[in-house]
Amino acid sequence: MSLEQTNWFKVALRVEGSVIPNILNQVLWCGAFGLFISVLSFYKIPVGAKALGGIIPSIVLGLLLVFRTNTAYERFWEGRKAWGSIVNNVRNLSRLIWVAIIEIEPMHRQEKEQILKLLVAFSIATKLHLRSQPVDDRLAELVSPIQFAKLQTMSNPPLEIVFWISDYLQAKHEQGQISLYQMNELQSILNILVDMLGACERILRTPIPLAYVIHLKQLLLIYCLLLPFQVVDELRWWTAPVVALVSFTLFGIEAIGVEIENPFGTDPNDLPLDNICNTISRNIDDLISIEPHYRRSGIYGGDLGEQLN
Repeated sequence: MSLEQTNWFKVALRVEGSVIPNILNQVLWCGAFGLFISVLSFYKIPVGAKALGGIIPSIVLGLLLVFRTNTAYERFWEGRKAWGSIVNNVRNLSRLIWVAIIEIEPMHRQEKEQILKLLVAFSIATKLHLRSQPVDDRLAELVSPIQFAKLQTMSNPPLEIVFWISDYLQAKHEQGQISLYQMNELQSILNILVDMLGACERILRTPIPLAYVIHLKQLLLIYCLLLPFQVVDELRWWTAPVVALVSFTLFGIEAIGVEIENPFGTDPNDLPLDNICNTISRNIDDLISIEPHYRRSGIYGGDLGEQLN
């Protein structure tokens, strides 16, 4: 057996990361109810009723499940695109800050390094904010003690970090280290980061309408409870396992929608925000280790504005 086939079966039989633990109780109850109907049929009690199959057409239930899953996946994918945009814009903003802002005094390099670390802090703070978690020691390593104390009191720490970065850019313009055009370009990238934060908050705070969720669960329950009556005359003792299999399929699809509709958590099926933040941190560390072009070539001012075009 090839490695690909081995991995395929490992994935197919994997429980961790699947929705099996979430739906196991429902499946077992449906199977037990199917077994109960089989026992009644065995003792010649007339429980078969094929006409019940038309009460909830399979196509209607299928369309509802597809809509539920597609809606959840759209939220998942939109969250992934928002975080992809955060990564790209952090890279662009950090690169331009590192290259465009002139270092007149030695302290200016330390300021730039600290601002680049604030971009890492922004990504981590956004992750924690979306997970409703307090600021942690990782953030404490990236900001000053005064800033960390301030973040602990804020309801939206990422916005406070954006304000610090924006204030720094304004100060550099007033000190003549970047032009007005450069500052506006940098501020526009910073605005995109705020937009992506807002997009993630919109996903998080706009759940699927409760009435739709309740109605779908009610239809699933009714369908699975009526199914044994439809098939018991033909399947007999096979009614329980077949009902359990069908309920596993239907409840599984519905549970997948629930699992991915909030993509910012810590479950195996959520977005790998920890890895994304680590990637941003590594990118910033690599950038700090590079000397800006104007320091290597002796070019100051003049052509720096071209890097923003």
